[in-house]
Amino acid sequence: MKTPKRIIPSTMASQHPDHADKPYWYNNHFIDVHAESEECFRMFSELGIDEYKWDWEGKLVDESVMERLLGEHFDFFKDNPLGERKFITFRLPNPKVETEFRLGRAFLGILSAAAMAKKVGFAHAPLFEVILPMTETSEEMLDIQTAFQEISGLKHKLYKLDNHTLEHIELIPLFEQVQTIINSDKILEEYIDGYKKMFKSKPEYLRPYIARSDPALNSGLVPTVLAVKIALSKYKTLAKKLDIPLYPIIGTAALPFRGGLTPENIDAFVKEYKGIRTVLIQGGFRYDYPKNIVIKGIKKLDDILSKQIAMDVSGLDEIEIQHIIPYFETYYRQTVEEIAPIINQIASFLPKRRERVQHIGLFGYSRGLGKVSLPRAIGFTGALYSIGIPPELVGTGRGLRIINSLGKQSLIDKYYLNFKTDILKAGRYLNRKNLADLTQSSPIWGEIIDDIDALEKYLDIRLDPVTKDDKEHQKLTSEIYKNFVSGGSLQKLIEKAGILRHSLG
Repeated sequence: MKTPKRIIPSTMASQHPDHADKPYWYNNHFIDVHAESEECFRMFSELGIDEYKWDWEGKLVDESVMERLLGEHFDFFKDNPLGERKFITFRLPNPKVETEFRLGRAFLGILSAAAMAKKVGFAHAPLFEVILPMTETSEEMLDIQTAFQEISGLKHKLYKLDNHTLEHIELIPLFEQVQTIINSDKILEEYIDGYKKMFKSKPEYLRPYIARSDPALNSGLVPTVLAVKIALSKYKTLAKKLDIPLYPIIGTAALPFRGGLTPENIDAFVKEYKGIRTVLIQGGFRYDYPKNIVIKGIKKLDDILSKQIAMDVSGLDEIEIQHIIPYFETYYRQTVEEIAPIINQIASFLPKRRERVQHIGLFGYSRGLGKVSLPRAIGFTGALYSIGIPPELVGTGRGLRIINSLGKQSLIDKYYLNFKTDILKAGRYLNRKNLADLTQSSPIWGEIIDDIDALEKYLDIRLDPVTKDDKEHQKLTSEIYKNFVSGGSLQKLIEKAGILRHSLG
């Protein structure tokens, strides 16, 4: 199998708004859209990150990113050319959700960047790869290729698009739900078949992108981790079958519920997710730890990610995993749907970090059917942590109790290597008093107490604050809940708690 000509980055900075503290390079916690080009430059030049995800999905966008970067930092990019040594990757607006003209605008930005780079003497198109969120079928992927071909083929003397050097786009499918992740190898194989028919050749490589936050939001912690393991095993098999290198990306954040990658636990993370080639470096990782520790963490990921090989998941084990996932998923969903009103209320107080536009989340059900809508994953996670009830615990204990009774607990031991460590970390932010008070208002919260009891018994642990910061966090969550009940102020308290746990959500 041929190695692609391009560099495959180990780290990708994103614009996810999960940092609690102020960015080291900026004078405000809130990063204005026009400051994001400066952020991008600093991630490249100061932290050593090689790729930056420019997000068109659900947020406002500075469409002049290339003009700003090349105009303000030309010497740097002359030595570190975009598209060759540093990379900007657009996450497209998904046409299923955002129906305006944003997709076309993103494509035109890519084409104009290629023309501009050619004009100033750069050898490569600076933007040549895009992320398609919420990918569920190969047809969606092929539709993006067709749409780009049509846009790039526009001819008129006033458009001046005939000066670009980009004939087609590389596509990164982002898989965001548990069952889609598990079956994503089939989607990729179908896409390759369609790609061959469209371009009369096969792609040089593929970078399948596995979400961590949205599947956890929809299905809970354990089903998500197990789904990722199945996908990584299948990618390894598919790469050999198709003779095409696959370089998986994972959308990790700092808290265990959203992936659990921090500058301080890289060895454990890489051991858990062997086979991942690129990891997302979100705001909590970059701005809620000392800069020197962040730089060391980025360097370590560069050194070790490319050397890891995915663990194998046998066909029999996959069947067994598919059998146990619903036990966790059902308990998690039933509880979350019941406690959603409080989650939504508290999430509305989380301090804003980016300029977002309205987004329809995956966990979105019609209220007319008695179901619920939830905030996006950062708001969801931040809301529950802010009252001392980590979402990692929800449904997990009851699911574990069931599979233990069925004699299937060895699947967790075998495929979720950091399970106990992740539960212990989440448990350090538990506020039992808040949970007991909430149970008095609604018995649904008692189900989470049942989860905690089952986890403590099975893992032979006690879930409680450990360090001085943990105990201070518990005090803050008590105050947050007290103010929530009384109608007091929450935002500053939520921010302080986020700083203590090194992530807003």
